[in-house]
Amino acid sequence: MRQIDVHTLIDDARFGRFHWQVLFWCALIIIFDGYDLVIYGVVLPRLMSEWQLSPVEAGALGSYALFGMMFGALIFGPLSDKFGRKRVVAVCVLLFSLFTCLNGLARNPMEFGVCRFLAGLGIGGVMPNVVALMTEYAPKKMRSLLVSIMFSGYSVGGMASAGIGMWLIPAYGWPAVFFVAGLPLLLLPVILFVLPESPGFLLKAGRDVEAGAILARLNPSYQPQAGDRYVFPTGAEVGHGPLAALFHSGRALSTLMFWLAFFMCLLMVYALSSWLPKLMNKAGYELGSSLMFLLVLNLGAIVGAIGGGWLADRFHLRRVLTVFFVIAAVSISLLGVKSATLTLYLLVAAAGATTIGSQILLYAYVSQFYPLAIRSTGIGWASGIGRSGAILGPVLGGALLGMNLPLEYNFLAFAIPGAMAGLAISLVSSHAQHRQGAATELAFAAQSGAIND
Repeated sequence: MRQIDVHTLIDDARFGRFHWQVLFWCALIIIFDGYDLVIYGVVLPRLMSEWQLSPVEAGALGSYALFGMMFGALIFGPLSDKFGRKRVVAVCVLLFSLFTCLNGLARNPMEFGVCRFLAGLGIGGVMPNVVALMTEYAPKKMRSLLVSIMFSGYSVGGMASAGIGMWLIPAYGWPAVFFVAGLPLLLLPVILFVLPESPGFLLKAGRDVEAGAILARLNPSYQPQAGDRYVFPTGAEVGHGPLAALFHSGRALSTLMFWLAFFMCLLMVYALSSWLPKLMNKAGYELGSSLMFLLVLNLGAIVGAIGGGWLADRFHLRRVLTVFFVIAAVSISLLGVKSATLTLYLLVAAAGATTIGSQILLYAYVSQFYPLAIRSTGIGWASGIGRSGAILGPVLGGALLGMNLPLEYNFLAFAIPGAMAGLAISLVSSHAQHRQGAATELAFAAQSGAIND
């Protein structure tokens, strides 16, 4: 009888076809997720004109999806530990695709807001689960990079939303860009067939044969044998539920700082995503040109996420994120200064790299910070608490625009949260104190069935 250390099998595996498959499908889901989310900023100028919305009303309407995302992250993150990541991801894809598509049929702000809220449940719920799934299957030496590449699909979706909007809206009107969001519904059966289940969930459920087959695909050097005993420490703590465990074993301050960093980062991201085209339109740019700034913002985010992930695998994620947030604060504040068009594009790209890019790196950091048993809960709650910042972002932007302040004041208000996020992330523990000792993990794993005979 062999004792198989699952963590070692995953950590030491060479990147291969299996990893490509997980990366591709998780990234594709995030691309659709990003498209459905950023689409509001693309249609916002047309909606304000057609429905005669004030800036404050438009900001509030944009927050419906973010309220849904907050509840989706808080609900679907922990649920995946009980029902498996694969099923929960499928439910979330169904929610955000169906109701974003139905948004194109909305006849008034009320119907539009209800569909955005229901779509937001799926958008917010899918993020922590695909991040956790990618983290669980990624080799240790390139874990941050793979999570960042996968999550940069969010920016690809945002770019697609802006690009498709520039093409479809003038010819077919704003509803057309929402109908495109129904495409994932056709791919849902394929996603259910090819996406692997979490190894931790399979072993906890006693599905050792399935887990062994997946591990053999992941690491071809391992060939399952009858009687193999899988050792997969989860980091679970006796006497504490998943939420309470976020504050035990030296994790309390770091958990609170993660929540604060998520709040501030998402405030910046959604304030910019929702209002950048309108602010640039106010500064004198045509609608097509102002949408180009949104495209550049998301292009910069891809560079920032992938570059940041590469740096994080060589330096500590905490250091990379702290520097990124400082750059974000500086670049956003400079957007309000009258500059040449090329300089503005560079500043927008830098802002995208260090706001949306930092959001992606934050997910990677949180997914690696918490042990398996509370990973989805840790990601889900950090994301869910952070969504209150995302809700505030569009509302803050609308309120500032309604006050008719000078352009530079709007961008300065968006930049201050960057400095606060940098301070918060610098206070996160950089040591392994937040994790339990291996002996404690193994002892509890044996009690809970994570070690299977």
